[in-house]
Amino acid sequence: GIQMFFYLTLGGAEVFLLGAMSYDRYVAICHPLCYHIFMNHRVCILLATVCWFLGSIDGFMLTPITMSFLFCKSREIQHFFCEVLALLKISCSDTSLYESVMYVCCVLMLLIPLTVILSSYSFILLTVYMMNSATGRRKAFVTCSSHVSFVILFYGAAVYNYMFPASYHTVEKDMMVSVFYNILTPVINPLIYSIRNKEVTVALKKILWSKLILAYFQK
Repeated sequence: GIQMFFYLTLGGAEVFLLGAMSYDRYVAICHPLCYHIFMNHRVCILLATVCWFLGSIDGFMLTPITMSFLFCKSREIQHFFCEVLALLKISCSDTSLYESVMYVCCVLMLLIPLTVILSSYSFILLTVYMMNSATGRRKAFVTCSSHVSFVILFYGAAVYNYMFPASYHTVEKDMMVSVFYNILTPVINPLIYSIRNKEVTVALKKILWSKLILAYFQK
């Protein structure tokens, strides 16, 4: 139950944080002179608090309901951790209504931040299109590229897992997608957000060159 709660809370908070980050990009590009007013320290704390609060609602709501069902089938689940959908498969209770309600909740939790993200980037693209400076356009794309990359990776896996009908799911596919957005995405997350940092880029080049040179001499 603790494992499930933290998984739902952290996942839900991340979804809303991605929406808040898109708003941050919108303000930075579309209203650069007012950025320190619209995104001051107080506003940032408020946005982060709201995101964590909304994410915790998901954990507090779904965890006790899921754990209240009877599990009289196998004690083993075909998954890496105690995920809600995997647990429901071994329940001997009627979970059809709960699955429908959970589906609606997950759709809303994904669509609301996704609407904010799409709206923010629509205004950003319009602003970039109206820019006369090539340097300004390049800076805008660099600012947004890391966030867009992570949104595509994270939302692609989440939409498949929680919004696709059950007929599209198999145990093997669910486990593969789960590994993708629970392990691979967080692992490459720091790299995605720091790749435009010159110091990180130089360090990566040094590591790659040293590996290539070492491999060459070992041959």
